[in-house]
Amino acid sequence: MSKCGTRRDPDHTERMATSDLSGIPTPLLTFPEVPALDPPGVAGNGQLPEQGFVTHVWPGPNHTGAQLATIGKSARKACPRTSHDTFTPRSDRDPLAVLAGQATTRVPELVPVRHARMAVSPFTFFRGAAAVMAADLATTPTTPLNVQLCGDAHLSNFGLFGTPERRQAFDVNDFDETLPGPFEWDVKRLAASLVVAAFDRGFSEDIGRDAAVQAVLSYQSTVARLVALDELDTWYVQLESDMIVASLPDDSRKRAERAVTKARQRTSAQAMAKLTRSEGGVPRIVDDPPLITHFDEDVTRDHLSELFRAYLPTVSSERRHLLRRYRVVDAARKVVGVGSVGTRCYILLALAWSDDSPLFIQVKQAQASVLEPFVGRASQPHHGERVVDGQRLMQTTSDIFLGWGTAGEHHFYLRQLRDWKGSANIDTMSDEQLPHYARLCGAALARAHCRSGNADALSAYLGDNDSFAAAVADFSLRYAALNIEDHAAFCAAIADGEIEAAELP
Repeated sequence: MSKCGTRRDPDHTERMATSDLSGIPTPLLTFPEVPALDPPGVAGNGQLPEQGFVTHVWPGPNHTGAQLATIGKSARKACPRTSHDTFTPRSDRDPLAVLAGQATTRVPELVPVRHARMAVSPFTFFRGAAAVMAADLATTPTTPLNVQLCGDAHLSNFGLFGTPERRQAFDVNDFDETLPGPFEWDVKRLAASLVVAAFDRGFSEDIGRDAAVQAVLSYQSTVARLVALDELDTWYVQLESDMIVASLPDDSRKRAERAVTKARQRTSAQAMAKLTRSEGGVPRIVDDPPLITHFDEDVTRDHLSELFRAYLPTVSSERRHLLRRYRVVDAARKVVGVGSVGTRCYILLALAWSDDSPLFIQVKQAQASVLEPFVGRASQPHHGERVVDGQRLMQTTSDIFLGWGTAGEHHFYLRQLRDWKGSANIDTMSDEQLPHYARLCGAALARAHCRSGNADALSAYLGDNDSFAAAVADFSLRYAALNIEDHAAFCAAIADGEIEAAELP
């Protein structure tokens, strides 16, 4: 049990040669007219479920800035900022058992692929071990200051994407684990990931610690700046690629400009060129088992029709109108990422009725958040809705096709597969570039957290010195060392045949 709160123990493009509608092959799916959902109610009542969990502050409409600041300062007494360096692993800690538990809910033939990707390095292991760290964070000193968490805020879950206004934003871009919870859990996951990445790159402990400090100080200073803005200005703040590139030193600017340009080329047209071939004048997704395959026993074409009936009411009416200009001509399962491997993820290829221009939609399974055993169940009954609500709250702007639905017994959320998306290449990042990227991620995370409405409390708690940053950095060094041990144990279990891992191409 931590000293700052109580927690329940966790027990390319090829046009179809047709001159009229009769020559167009029958689409897999079309987008019919559907009624809109009833206006949603307020998600929750401002309190976490009464299940024996620690009470958190979730700002309500009647909290003034002064009241929140008082709460933030009081939290220093309950959970001193210097206490965040504290971490003592539980005596019964078993990260391999946590991962084995997750495997029981995933597609069996894909679990060895997940294991293989996690085994590549301590950093890839860290990426796949969000559930392990969630259980560890639940034993650490915990503030009563609640925000909407990303839940898996490691540095590879930040990146570029296109906005509806055709700008390019930088933000948190993964929300599979999102839930309300103590703000420092996201901060610690980000900081620890920076140290793990530094060690993976062969950098010194000092460089890793400095990157963690820079991320936390950037988070802290961004929160302080946002407190000075009014609510609407805070809501509209957005980090854009042009602004970011202009702020970089000369030696990093050209590299960043190339990354931005490359990201802008990641579109549905590019995906068409990479992922499909023409069959009888119609583009079809090319199988590449086990990473790309057509359908499985859990989700069939009939299920996709069910999914879209549920999905369409979750996007706005003008976007449903846009979707009805497309028909889906193919669909396949596609393995993505590290932590998501084994969940049911699909891509849908749609072509415009007017000109056969492509649109790739990604369909990702949404399971219970890894945070749920420690902060309580989501207020949303549907995990896809939980993901979408969390993303819309934390991002200034989100994908225009973001929504959720159900296929069979599984929850999903949907979004564009590629829309100017890009992320930093950690494998080539220099020891001088890492702290720059750390500051950028820290600022993006702070902006996302402050949209929850708790900026005054966070700023008052963090203050204007580096005690919180120093403590989190020290925690991150300890956790990175433990992660190396966990990765070694994981690889040993693979070598001994206790854990099955696939051969990576």
